[in-house]
Amino acid sequence: MKKCNLKYILVEKQQINKFKSSYETLLNYDTFTVEHNDLVLFRLHWKNVEVSLMLNNSIRRETYEKEKMTKSVNSENSSKEKSEEHMDVRLKHCLAYVLHTSGTTGIPKIVRVPHACIVPNIQHFRVLFEITQEDVLFLASPLTFDPSVVEIFVALSSGASLLIVPTSVKVLPSKLAAVLFSHHRVTILQATPTLLRRFGPQLIKSTVLSTNTSLRVLALGGEAFPSLTVLKSWRGIGNKTQIFNVYGITEVSSWATFYRIPEKILNSTLKCDLPVQLGFPLLGTVVEVKDTNGFTVQEGNGQVFLGGRNRVCFLDDEMTVPLGTMRATGDFVTIKDGEIFFLGRKDSQIKRHGKRLNIELVQQVAEGLQQVESCAVTWYNQEKLILFMVSKNDLVKDYIFKELQKHLPSHAIPDELVLIDSLPFTSHGKIDVSELNKIYLNSINLKSECKLNGKEELWGKLHHLWKSVLSLSEDPLKVPDESLFLNSGGDSLKSIRLLNEIENLVGTSVPGLLEIILSSSILEIYNHILQTVFPDEDLTFSKNYATKRKSSDVNQEETSGKSLHQESVMPLNCDNEINAFIALSRGSQILSLNTTRFLTKLEHCPSAYSSDLISQTNIQNMKSLNPPALIGKSKDMSCVAKVSEEETSVMGAEKMEFHVRWRSDTGKCVDASPLLVIPAVDKSSATVYIGSHSHRMMAVDLYSGKVKWEQILGDRIESSACVSKCGNFIVVGCYNGLVYILKSNSGEKYWMFTTDDAVKSSATVDPTTGLFYIGSHDQHAYALDIYKKKCVWKLKCGGTVFSSPCLSLIPYHLYFATLGGLLLAINPATGKRVWKHSCGKPLFSSPRCCLQYICIGCVDGNFLCFTHFGEQIWQFSTNEPIFSSPCTSASEQEIYFGSHDCFIYCCSMKGHLQWKFETTSRVYSTPFAFHNHNRGNEVLLAAASTDGKLWILESKSGELQSVYQLPGEVFSSPVVWESMLIIGCRNNYVYCLDLLGGNQR
Repeated sequence: MKKCNLKYILVEKQQINKFKSSYETLLNYDTFTVEHNDLVLFRLHWKNVEVSLMLNNSIRRETYEKEKMTKSVNSENSSKEKSEEHMDVRLKHCLAYVLHTSGTTGIPKIVRVPHACIVPNIQHFRVLFEITQEDVLFLASPLTFDPSVVEIFVALSSGASLLIVPTSVKVLPSKLAAVLFSHHRVTILQATPTLLRRFGPQLIKSTVLSTNTSLRVLALGGEAFPSLTVLKSWRGIGNKTQIFNVYGITEVSSWATFYRIPEKILNSTLKCDLPVQLGFPLLGTVVEVKDTNGFTVQEGNGQVFLGGRNRVCFLDDEMTVPLGTMRATGDFVTIKDGEIFFLGRKDSQIKRHGKRLNIELVQQVAEGLQQVESCAVTWYNQEKLILFMVSKNDLVKDYIFKELQKHLPSHAIPDELVLIDSLPFTSHGKIDVSELNKIYLNSINLKSECKLNGKEELWGKLHHLWKSVLSLSEDPLKVPDESLFLNSGGDSLKSIRLLNEIENLVGTSVPGLLEIILSSSILEIYNHILQTVFPDEDLTFSKNYATKRKSSDVNQEETSGKSLHQESVMPLNCDNEINAFIALSRGSQILSLNTTRFLTKLEHCPSAYSSDLISQTNIQNMKSLNPPALIGKSKDMSCVAKVSEEETSVMGAEKMEFHVRWRSDTGKCVDASPLLVIPAVDKSSATVYIGSHSHRMMAVDLYSGKVKWEQILGDRIESSACVSKCGNFIVVGCYNGLVYILKSNSGEKYWMFTTDDAVKSSATVDPTTGLFYIGSHDQHAYALDIYKKKCVWKLKCGGTVFSSPCLSLIPYHLYFATLGGLLLAINPATGKRVWKHSCGKPLFSSPRCCLQYICIGCVDGNFLCFTHFGEQIWQFSTNEPIFSSPCTSASEQEIYFGSHDCFIYCCSMKGHLQWKFETTSRVYSTPFAFHNHNRGNEVLLAAASTDGKLWILESKSGELQSVYQLPGEVFSSPVVWESMLIIGCRNNYVYCLDLLGGNQR
């Protein structure tokens, strides 16, 4: 407690007297009342602790020695003879802990571990790794895996620090690397090779085993050790980390041997294909190698047996075990010149094409290929050798097979190669073979085992699936061409089932199909599928369908990412002829420009759209534009339509559901938030603009997911895009310090403005002047005239500008926030400061305007509200930093934001908490409010937590409507239009998800 400078502690009431008596010599304390009836909060004031601790330790040591001597004398005569022969589980204080083997290498066993068995491990590793009080050990293993005992007690017995990380962080390699080696400077890491591989070669080399890494010792065990070639490729130049191969089994808990890889070998530039030896026995451990007849092997192959006089555990129902018992491991090795080399487990030895094969050899050879990031091999159903591979880039399978043939005998070449995003692993950090087998089985099912012979066969099988999913009788009568799925007894759950059945039938994903199923006839569904399955044929469409938007110009769910320079629906005219459009960005920010002449023709569109100019920040003297509607179907793409009474009548009360409409690979993490631009003249050509860490800026068709264009910028992109007043340009900041102005129809670079540091801030456009405002890490705010290609003004802000500016038209103020803790109000016309307020802590959150107030979150956990003249009206406190930017309701009576305390908050504009909702991780992104017209204009809230979960909440109550798990971290913010939610993910993809609204059947 002293070492970590503990200042506060919660104590159960029933333990208060014990707490006071135990620590009254060490500290003074104040007490506070706590809401919880059974707890009392103490504030600690430390005395001269070092002296007290020494006295207490001395007393305890004396007492311990006396008790030990007494017990020794009393028990010597009665148990000496027996203890020399057996270890008895019934003896008091015999056992240290009990656990199960994982079962990955055989039948799970109960293992009861005596103190005498595990303590030698702890003692030896303390000396071997030279642990001091300055070391930080990472608890990499779960408590159900015995290496965790070594990690915990090596740290505690040495006075070192033990770092414990939540599982949600452990499964995110980039986040885990930052926590271990940047934030906490871990010095000792004991892990399985699979856990290490999950970081990926690039992150291992740049962070884990970099030149300046904090990691002093890396001990790898629990699985076959990586080849020296692979290991050397992971090390940064000049890396000094000591690397150990440790080996053992849970039945002789925990480790049995160790071997430190010599620096000479690690630094050698020569290629080394030799395996790494198991090395030397640990303290008190005996290692034997025996052949199939039980004879000890001095040279050659055999099975490893482990034990030692006190290195004995009790398995399953054993009550006594002879001292020195040797346990069979099931691991086979070879001895060469006295050195032991691991060959593989008994269950890794297979017979294929009449020859013996160790499948771990195949894995090591494959992993040594330059294009392979990580891999695993399984013997599927004891008949097929399957290689699962995570590649560094797009691979051609034929090329990989050719490379393997150069290094492996013919009987070792895999039957099939399956490309996967990442290797699954168990809670113990080992390869999850059962999960790999499921992946392979799914890949088989996705292939069309029965090839379609033509359009007629598709039509027949679609009829069969329709009847099957809707539980209709298999009578010979055809389903009428005009049959609608929802009117025939279908609902949202059955629609997903039909979608999956169709995609399994045709062997590929069909973009946009779910929407067609929910809104169109079986004939229209058939025509839609034809475009994907038979794209090169001259297809005949029904008359009704021919007038619809063609939403499946791509023939796969995951777009290729290639640059496709299409003609835009918005011609590029600079400022001579402007375009009418609506732009949506994070936080329900809506910019509607030049739309009057188009929207007056659309009498049934919401009146809120009739204004020719609606500010992006909702700060004119009018109510803000209603949030985009969530509608059940999108037949009429010209405006957001309400659900008719007829449709409502066939809808029941269901929770919302998600379905991936499309996803687009950007190459690296997507932290930026999407910008959605919907042309008034043709809303079906709406475009999503977004950038990523791969330096790519992309324009993606909203409905199909097809990449319209992509442009490679000079560095990473975290800035979210902003559209110009005329609609012809997209503005985005970049890590290289440049602000890029790109043509919206082609991605062509129109102008680049240079700042002196990274630009992570997102631009804001002034709808009255057309100027763009943006901040930079060079601590300046800029006003840019993109038409004249010049900087109008530049202002020193007194701190780095990370967040995005916010514009108010009445009063005419521009707000910037800095990491120096300043909130600035600036005159947009002159660049002169109007007022400033110091919040005292960094401001990562972007300010948000409404008619009366300006709101912002702070890293001290406070959410602040000011008048437009700089007077602080109220503040609301959360328990952790606020990085999330605010989102206001359409009425501007409520404001929504997230916090690192894992909650999403709703406050009134008077600062009163309306509700809060607990998520499963920190909330970094900005919420988005939108209408669900399927439930009487109900307003919903979309939000994301950093663990990749998307949350849909009812905005008035905070009640959960739906949750969806993305396969990576999320720092991007969602944007919702019609029935689609768009968001970026750190698994490199941009996602468009269909929201199946509640009450939809």
